[in-house]
Amino acid sequence: MITHETSKTSVEIASQPETWTRAARSVASFADVLPRRGERVAVVGCGTSWFMAHAYAQLRESGGHGETDAFAASEFPAGRRYDRILAITRSGTTTEVLDLLAKVRGTVATSALTADPATPVMTAADAVAVLDFADEQSVVQTRFATTALVLLRAHLEAEQALPAGVRPLAQAVEDARRALVLPLSPEVTGAEQFTFLGTGWTYGLALEAGLKMREAAGAWTEAYPAMEYRHGPISITGPGRVAWLFGPAPDGLADDIARVGGRLVSLSADEASLTADGAGGLDPLADLIVAQRLAVILAEARGYDPDRPRNLSRSVILAANPA
Repeated sequence: MITHETSKTSVEIASQPETWTRAARSVASFADVLPRRGERVAVVGCGTSWFMAHAYAQLRESGGHGETDAFAASEFPAGRRYDRILAITRSGTTTEVLDLLAKVRGTVATSALTADPATPVMTAADAVAVLDFADEQSVVQTRFATTALVLLRAHLEAEQALPAGVRPLAQAVEDARRALVLPLSPEVTGAEQFTFLGTGWTYGLALEAGLKMREAAGAWTEAYPAMEYRHGPISITGPGRVAWLFGPAPDGLADDIARVGGRLVSLSADEASLTADGAGGLDPLADLIVAQRLAVILAEARGYDPDRPRNLSRSVILAANPA
């Protein structure tokens, strides 16, 4: 069994305060890659990268930097006009992303964020930001995804386009350090089911938290916009099950979860706590680090290797269709 101290995933999770800091300092050097104010932008990715695209699209548009949509690369709406397509791809080899960039080449400006400079995305996109300091050995994405989002968020902060209520990145980095050492309650580590909730940009984080738990630990997880929780998903909540909220809680949500016997985790809303010491108030992206840690703990408790999850590989590369 892989231990929490020795798994590559754990080491990569713990490095995020440093990779976030480095990304924030890199904004000026990637000026040709990052969206310009007022551009109509589509952000694309697959899996985790798609969820980071969703979070960024919400941040950028609600901050007034420009109209922004997010798509799974395979679902990009052909024929819709954009000023720029921004692809997020850790491996730089994902088939759907490369196919899309090839299809739109010469018709729209394209940018990409990647971790590996020796991959096809370097020539598939017009401009590329290489975050090789955030690359990972684990199949499961943790630090690359959050570091890419930090770079984009730092750019919005530099352009004075962060939405109201989103913390400065310096505070988010400090919160990330706290997230690495918060003790985890047995009520949460022993739960049988998790429903992740978010609002606006934090809905993308909720989707990613659910995916991380499924990938690493084979856990039973779901994710929804917070206001949708009472439109059906609440039926799954009960004793021994967790509703984990990123960001502020809608009025009455905590009472509804308590009424059905569920456990509310709300570290970024200061309303309830995952931890034994009652600490709370994390930046939602730092809150995601706690969910990453939980995924590793559950994986190891179930005898899984968090570095090499079942049925997954670092990149999805599809065979070409026969002629």
